[in-house]
This record gives sequence, structure tokens and C-alpha cells, in this order.
Amino acid sequence: MASTLENQIEPLVDYIMKNCLWQFHSRAWDREKQNEGILSIAEQLLCDEPVELSTPAARCYWADAVVLVDAYKTHFSWLAAMSKADIKQLIAALHERLNYLTITGSLNKELTDQRY
Repeated sequence: MASTLENQIEPLVDYIMKNCLWQFHSRAWDREKQNEGILSIAEQLLCDEPVELSTPAARCYWADAVVLVDAYKTHFSWLAAMSKADIKQLIAALHERLNYLTITGSLNKELTDQRY
């Protein structure tokens, strides 16, 4: 399943990298919060779970998650055949990969510059 999961993650990551401006925050902590907020809500939406929207940040993440989920459903029809457990596993792996590419594996020194 690992290779199948990897094959599923890369097109999802590719879509975010090419189409989502939210991945370009200038500080690591902003990217961490954004990735967590949007992807956790995207998971809830994909799994038809309730989403808590009581804070302005949650509503902002929700707006981006709705757009992302709509695009994913349009471009990746195989998502519809996945179980909720598989979707949760997929989003967790996607989150890990995205954090690596945009934060921990990034060569952008501005992400950790305390004066920035």
C-alpha cells in the first residue's frame, strides 16, 4: 500500500504547489499553522465530518479547504472510492509531505530568520 499511497500523494502535492497561494507564507510557523488548519478541515470535508468554525482563523482555513476539496474531487475521482480511514491516512501522509517540502526541507532561510 505504501507505493500506492505515495502515488496518490504526489499529484495532490503537485496540485497544491501549482495552484494554492497559501503554501507561500514567509515564516515557518505561519506555514505550519496554515498546513495544519487547511488540511485538517479538508480531511473533515472529504470524510463528511462536522467542521468547527468558531474562530476567524478556522473560517479562513475552511474557505481554502473548500476550494482545495472541490478541486481534488474534480481532478482526482479516485478519492470518491476511498474509505474514510484511507482518506485520513492519505491526508496525514499529504500533510507530512507538504510540511517537508514547504518547511523542514526548504532551503529558504527567511523561514527561520528571527528578524524577518
